[in-house]
Amino acid sequence: MTATPSLRLAGEPEADQLLAEQPLALLIGILLDQQVPMESAFAGPKKLADRLGGLDARSIAQADPDEFASVFATSPAVHRFPGSMAKRVQALCQTLLDKYDGRAEGVWSDGDPDGREVLRRLKGLPGFGDQKAQVFLALLGKQLGVRPEGWREAAGRYGQEGTRLSTADVVDEQTRAEMRETKKSS
Repeated sequence: MTATPSLRLAGEPEADQLLAEQPLALLIGILLDQQVPMESAFAGPKKLADRLGGLDARSIAQADPDEFASVFATSPAVHRFPGSMAKRVQALCQTLLDKYDGRAEGVWSDGDPDGREVLRRLKGLPGFGDQKAQVFLALLGKQLGVRPEGWREAAGRYGQEGTRLSTADVVDEQTRAEMRETKKSS
């Protein structure tokens, strides 16, 4: 049995545990990581899981859009833009259903892809541009031990060792503060 990696992105033990144990939660968290503090974005999947009774790509993709948006908007809201982010999460889950049988980890594991292919697949997900895809690939490699051949190169500067550029580099309060300082100064 492999030990579950430890993540410290939400700053809440239960939310961080969900991120570490469920690839779908981690993908949703990174998707939500825009225009809100990192901790809020990565706490979002736990809020959803609590309200939905778990996270399942098929259930989310097939949920009534208005009802799902309502779940997103329930106070405290999952994201500051609940309507648009609910649509993105549903689109993400539909893509996972269509391409990876609903398995988030299929993005980085199906067919034994190299780093460039994982990056290409990530960029093909709704809401994932170049930067978000590279940050997520770096997070997989640096913190979760998912290291397909060429992952550091595909992740670009986010894949470099010893950086404090993104969520991929946050492992504790000190690295969180260093990452924020780096972002402020750039």
